[in-house]
Amino acid sequence: MFSYLVFSCLVFLSGCKEQHADTPKAGGEANKPLVLVTNYPLYFFTSEIAGDAVEVILPDIDGDPAMWVPGPSDLSQMQNADLLIINGAGYESWLAFTSLPSDLIVDTTADIQDQLLPIENNTVHQHGPQGEHSHEGTAFTTWLNPRIATEQARVVGRELSLLVPAHAGDFAERLAALEGHLASLDQSLASVFSSLEGQAVIFSHPVYQYLQQQYDLNARSVHWEPETEPGVKQWVDFQNMLREHPARLMIWEGQPSPAMIERLRQQGITSVIFDPSANRPVKGDYFAVMSTNLGQFDLK
Repeated sequence: MFSYLVFSCLVFLSGCKEQHADTPKAGGEANKPLVLVTNYPLYFFTSEIAGDAVEVILPDIDGDPAMWVPGPSDLSQMQNADLLIINGAGYESWLAFTSLPSDLIVDTTADIQDQLLPIENNTVHQHGPQGEHSHEGTAFTTWLNPRIATEQARVVGRELSLLVPAHAGDFAERLAALEGHLASLDQSLASVFSSLEGQAVIFSHPVYQYLQQQYDLNARSVHWEPETEPGVKQWVDFQNMLREHPARLMIWEGQPSPAMIERLRQQGITSVIFDPSANRPVKGDYFAVMSTNLGQFDLK
C-alpha cells in the first residue's frame, strides 16, 4: 500500500504538469523524441523497433517492477517525454494517483481487453511485516504469451510511426523482424510444453497465467519466494495441494536454495527456473532469457 507521502508526491508532481502544460519538451538525446517505457519486456520491444531514431528509456527499477512507484525524478522525466508506453492490465497501479495527460500514455493492452485474464484464485501470502494479503484484478505478465507480446509490439510500432513518420518504414521492418522472433519463441515454447501435456505442475508464484493458458498447462500456483524458506503452514498447505494435484515439477521465478531443491526432490518434485523477464537481465536480452528458460526443460 502506498504511503500518504507517496500519494502527495505523485499528486503534487502531476499538478505541476498541468500548470506548465505549455512548456516545451526537453527532447531526448541529440533532440531525438524521448519515449519512456514502464517494464523491461516493453522496453526491449520498443528499442528493437525504434533503432536509433528514438531515445528509449527504462526507469532504474530496484526490486519487483510490479511494486515500483516512480519517484519525483521519474515523474519529471515522464512529463517531459513524447510518449509513455505502458503495459496496462493493471500493471502500473501508480497511474491512479497521477494526472498525466492521456495523449502522453500508450496502453499496449487497451485494444486486447478480451485476451486479458482475471486473477481467479487469489493466493493469500505475506511479504515481511506488512501482513497477509492477496492479489486481485487482472493478470499483467502478458509478455509471457508471445502472441500477446506481438500485439503489444504492434501498438508500439504504430505509435512510433505516428511520432516519427519519416522513419515509419524502418519501424515496420524492425517490427516484422521482431514478430518473426516472437513467432519462433511461440513455437519453441509450444514444443517444450507439449511434453508436459496433462502432467500436474506447480508454479512458485501466481505470475504465469498467460503461459499457462497459451500452452494448456495443468498447473496450480503457490506464493513462495525463492530466497525465503516457506513456513510450517505453507508446507502443510503444499502437501494438501499435492494430494489433489500430484505434481512432479515446480517452476520457479528465481533460483531457490539448495535446501529447498533437496526437500522438494525428496518428495519426487524437480525444480526448474522460468524467469518471467520482468527485470532488465544482467546479461543478454529478452530472447536470451527465454532461451535459457527453454533449456531448463531438458530434463532427460
